[in-house]
Amino acid sequence: MTSMNLDNPYLLLTPGPLSTTPTVRQAMMRDWCTWDTDYNDIVQKIRAGLLTIGNASKEYTSVLMQGSGSFSVEAVLWTGLTPDSHLLIVSNGAYGQRMAKMASMMGAQASVLSFPETTRPTAKAVEEALTATKSITHVGMVHCETTTGILNDYLPIAKVAKSFGKLVILDAMSSFGGIPIDLSDGNVDFLISSANKCIQGVPGFGFVLAKREILVSCKGNSKSHSLDLYDQWHSMETQSGKWRFTSPTHTVRAFLQAMNELESEGGVVARNKRYCENHRVLVSGMEKIGIHPFLPPELQSPIITAFLEPETPSFNFRKLYDGLKKEGFVIYPGKVSQAPTFRIGHIGNVFPEDIERLCQSIEKIKFW
Repeated sequence: MTSMNLDNPYLLLTPGPLSTTPTVRQAMMRDWCTWDTDYNDIVQKIRAGLLTIGNASKEYTSVLMQGSGSFSVEAVLWTGLTPDSHLLIVSNGAYGQRMAKMASMMGAQASVLSFPETTRPTAKAVEEALTATKSITHVGMVHCETTTGILNDYLPIAKVAKSFGKLVILDAMSSFGGIPIDLSDGNVDFLISSANKCIQGVPGFGFVLAKREILVSCKGNSKSHSLDLYDQWHSMETQSGKWRFTSPTHTVRAFLQAMNELESEGGVVARNKRYCENHRVLVSGMEKIGIHPFLPPELQSPIITAFLEPETPSFNFRKLYDGLKKEGFVIYPGKVSQAPTFRIGHIGNVFPEDIERLCQSIEKIKFW
């Protein structure tokens, strides 16, 4: 299969927004009333479907929040933290640092346990931090850090945190729906993701899967009216899917279509298999050209890959970007702090044949 038939001028090889199917886009071609039961039924189907995708136990519930995924991260922090809370942020990239910045701007007590961008955080280091600082109440981390494309092993860290009685916040923005996550074990208290990532919807809202009892205990915590996750959840729970404020109706309908297409593809396992194959074809093709990944394969996610810029004076990212855009592809600049890189995503409505065409296009640009 290939995405050659997209009614778009180029494929988005990015970690979201990403290239969607024509049928997802077609789902946005009508209007909805936010008060109407037809629309609210869609919201309720999505809420239930998200729990299924996460294999969540009955103790979990779900809530949707307007805005980008970062809005939902901030909503969890505003709602989940109190003046007595102390958040430990386990970070090895820009998005862990973003969580830390949010907490800092809120005036919350927060500590950052930093790791190099090329290193996975370890449960042992988290255990040592929790042993040394008794005041920590929450542990937050990013599952797939798209700064580099590294896939962090969240489960051992979550288990350590739970053994100390801490609440766990998992930013699964770029992984949920594309990498199997099992919430049946109860080791994560808040999982956060976004519509325009691996479920392959369009931008407009994020969502949180949370333990119901924990979320209910957060009533009254938030000092932000718009980002009060409890109030948002309570509205959806008691008014059959009704959002507190105007919701992105077209995006919501498109997301239901995207969820249906995820199921038709074979669920998260099948989608993960396609993403992994996209990544394999990409790395193989780039290596043949002489362009090498930033990370070793054992650390790499199937979401996005950072590549080292070729060590040649003639290389110019802008030239590569513009050349690929003319060929029908859009890629990402680098975000790694310690090396010049650029990034290529392999999620969305993208297939190995598309990646092969991409590599052919890169070779054709002849920038070296």
